[in-house]
Amino acid sequence: MPPPPAAPVSTSTVVFAKERFMEWTVAVVQFTVNEILSVPAYMVGLITAAGLIALRRSAGQIIGGGIKAILGFLLIDAGAGLVVAALDPLGVMIQDSAGAQGVVPTNEAIVAIAQEQFGSQVAWIMIAGFALSLLLARFTPLRYVFLTGHHTLFMATLLTMVLATTSLPAVATVPLGAFLLAVVMVAMPALAQPWTRRVGGDGKIAIGHFGTLGYVAAGATGQLVGRTSRSTEDMKLPEGLRFLRDSMVATALSMVLVYIAVAMVFWVSEGTRAALDMFPPAEGVDPTIGHFLMQSAMQGLRFGIGVAVILFGVRTILGELVPAFQGIAERIVPGAVPALDAPIVFPFAQNAVLIGFLSSFVGGLATLAVMAFAVSPLFGFALILPGLVPHFFTGGAAGVFGNATGGRRGAVLGAFVNGVLITLLPAFLLGVLGSFGTANTTFGDTDFGWFGIVIGYSFRAGDIAGVVVALLLAALLLTAAILVQKRAVDTGWDPGARHEAALAARAEAKKEDKEGD
Repeated sequence: MPPPPAAPVSTSTVVFAKERFMEWTVAVVQFTVNEILSVPAYMVGLITAAGLIALRRSAGQIIGGGIKAILGFLLIDAGAGLVVAALDPLGVMIQDSAGAQGVVPTNEAIVAIAQEQFGSQVAWIMIAGFALSLLLARFTPLRYVFLTGHHTLFMATLLTMVLATTSLPAVATVPLGAFLLAVVMVAMPALAQPWTRRVGGDGKIAIGHFGTLGYVAAGATGQLVGRTSRSTEDMKLPEGLRFLRDSMVATALSMVLVYIAVAMVFWVSEGTRAALDMFPPAEGVDPTIGHFLMQSAMQGLRFGIGVAVILFGVRTILGELVPAFQGIAERIVPGAVPALDAPIVFPFAQNAVLIGFLSSFVGGLATLAVMAFAVSPLFGFALILPGLVPHFFTGGAAGVFGNATGGRRGAVLGAFVNGVLITLLPAFLLGVLGSFGTANTTFGDTDFGWFGIVIGYSFRAGDIAGVVVALLLAALLLTAAILVQKRAVDTGWDPGARHEAALAARAEAKKEDKEGD
């Protein structure tokens, strides 16, 4: 007996099934976008995992690498909370006593603060920008692969924050930001390469750090002032100062000194009552000036701890993210020159690192004094306090670049110029960061300053004009980098040749004088 015919499926049942399928599809897409792709920690973890898959790592390495990258982002968040809590009282004391906003430039802190609002856009600009930079490196003479992952993140965040002040939709800001990011990632290593090659490495490495303007300025200053000055490596530094090479110790110590100095000024200008109210003691304990000063010192130490946590988070991310990016890059850009973090130049002149750090810090203090007593009262600019993280890394590297072209005088004055730049530029940058311009921290390195300022102020004339100017700037930067590559790098121009020749002539003259005697 044949089976009975199947009951026909009603039209309403088909429509209901389609509606349920669409609802589930939309729900899955919304969950993926809102709960995974919009969370930068997850995004970086997924990209790291994808890179490790491309490198054909084992399943355990892929899972472990992705999780470690996520944990690194969460560490950045935790450290940012410590830094913000430590900076708030300092900003209040400076603003009340000096009548100006006090800002400590710390890249990691401002990036961590911005993640909550712009995390997904930052992630997309970072990923798309890196991909575009590989294409530029593949199809232009600029075969530099920017592998300093945290600075890629920082620049992506800066561009996102600047473009967020416009009325451009996200569908436009992401490709524009990614293109601008890609251009600076291949152009800046090329512009610095003649000086980087002079420092060391025989052109096999490049500087991939967005303090490039400061390094080139330091190298150029060395060329001007240090023609016959001997290298910093010919001198011996006191053993008692070598502890400053530990960036965690140097950061904490300097912030303690800054905090106490500001606290003393606040006490004198605002009175004892205001000072005692700044850090209320435990219940039942009478407030004293001693408690106020020691709590100020404690805030400086907490800042050092926060920065240490953030840096540990960054290192945790880089330990997995950079190898993944590097593996992808090697397959796309044959013969690429890796552009690496600023400390890559430290081993070439270790004394210059410490000299550069101290000289850059002095340059920051000198510029701060001028800003506090002359510029800020007239124009209302924020006071940029010397941040030890940017002064240590960029000042140390600037010292190395200045030493390579101008010896000791080049290291001292070149790093001093860097200190001036990273104190002035952040003050002007605050004006284009929108609501983040009132934060007590900002970006600290030179390229964030000048690039963000030009892009930000170009949009003051309107969105269309801003896009045009931004694209023209990118084209100009790319053209300049290609010219430097072809006419300086490829031809072997040595910016320290005059310095080396002068030292050789001086040595030869001394030798002849000895022989004459």
